[in-house]
Amino acid sequence: MTATLIWILVVLVAVGLYLSWTAGRLDRLHSRIDAARAALDAQLLRRASVAQELATSGVLDPAASMVLYEAAHAARQAEEEQREVAESELSQALRAVFAEPQQIEEVRRAPGGESAAHELTEAVRRVPMARRFHNDAVGGARRLRQHRKVRWFRLAGHAPFPLAFEMDDEPPAALVDRAP
Repeated sequence: MTATLIWILVVLVAVGLYLSWTAGRLDRLHSRIDAARAALDAQLLRRASVAQELATSGVLDPAASMVLYEAAHAARQAEEEQREVAESELSQALRAVFAEPQQIEEVRRAPGGESAAHELTEAVRRVPMARRFHNDAVGGARRLRQHRKVRWFRLAGHAPFPLAFEMDDEPPAALVDRAP
């Protein structure tokens, strides 16, 4: 009888340790999602700021400036539930304005244009990477949260179910082709 109780106790401790380890892993994944979301938000803000600055610089033609400014402003001011759409529209505006390589060359020839073009290229290039890191973290947490043990023992607590950030982040061809 005593040996049976000891084995039951050992199994219960092992299960408890395993569940505790799983809960810790889930907590680390949620922390990773928060950090990746902060990095994504920073990159999206940087891209919108650079686009807005370029739109107001007077380097672009008035129609392109207006399209780019409106899309960048909308992306910066968007509420959370409209953010993906606004960021996608900024991507589309960037592709429309910089569809031709000569447009970026005009920006480069303007005073201070080389640094503005470089900053825009870097901002446009970093957004897809930041989004991929965020969505990878979300995918890992979602896969873990779908396990029965996590659901049955409510190891996620009251944390909201993580959502991926889905947007059109395809960069303008003229910026990608010029990238080193």
